[in-house]
Amino acid sequence: MQAEITAVKHRDNRWLYYSLATIVLWGIWGAATELPARNGFPASLGYVVWALTTIPCALVALWLIKWEMNFSLKAVTYGMLIGLTGAGGQVMLFQALRTGPAYLVFPIISLSPVLTVVLAYMFLRERASLANRIGIILAIISIPLVIYQPPDQSATGVSTWFLLSLAIFAMWGIQAYLMRFANGFMKAETIFFYMMISGLVFIPVELLATDFKASINWGYSGLGIAIWSQMLNSIGALCIVYAFRYGKAILVSPMTNAGGPGLTILISLIMALTLPHYFVISGIVLTIAAVVLLAL
Repeated sequence: MQAEITAVKHRDNRWLYYSLATIVLWGIWGAATELPARNGFPASLGYVVWALTTIPCALVALWLIKWEMNFSLKAVTYGMLIGLTGAGGQVMLFQALRTGPAYLVFPIISLSPVLTVVLAYMFLRERASLANRIGIILAIISIPLVIYQPPDQSATGVSTWFLLSLAIFAMWGIQAYLMRFANGFMKAETIFFYMMISGLVFIPVELLATDFKASINWGYSGLGIAIWSQMLNSIGALCIVYAFRYGKAILVSPMTNAGGPGLTILISLIMALTLPHYFVISGIVLTIAAVVLLAL
């Protein structure tokens, strides 16, 4: 009997393990993701590399379930919706950052877990303990603090970047909700497969947006870093699909969205040996508290 109870607890905690794996993978990826662009490898090609790295992840996941995929119309529809809202938001993010200030764009889109929590509460009837609810609130508050950047008065194109930011906020908030909902009737590995297909769809768009006449760093400091960092991004994306498979959206979404950027900042600070803005420090403290409370 005790063995059975232990097994049940282990199964119940799998969402936490996958969420923590996502935080670690996305945290390291976040710390390295700007390096290729700084070294002369265009961000548009960075997207292409990311889309391609999802292929081996999807193939390994499908191999583990012996290629038993869900091909029903419902599965294909939800799978593609999840993929398109994620990849489409990523493409729009590049444009938003070209026309607007990052210190305003990221706080807006980082609050997408708010929409996820509301949708999961209303339509999936998900509930949480008092400690979890406090953790959700702290996580949501910490996200814009952790990614705070000082204002840049030279930024222009306010209306465009603001509308794009709102669109990304909605798309990523809905994507997380759909990911949790779809896990109720289709395999997580199948969901990721359709996410891979959706990501590949936007490759031509990014290739057209790339200036191949300019000098492109195809060496390790450019393409090389992009490959291994985007591979971490893809594995993290697969882990979060599993997290939504075993856990509640109202817990997984705030935890991963707060924990990933928080770890990125910590890694960046260690590498730079500098102290961040007090907003960022406050956000990191809230993030750690939120992760602990959400894990209870």
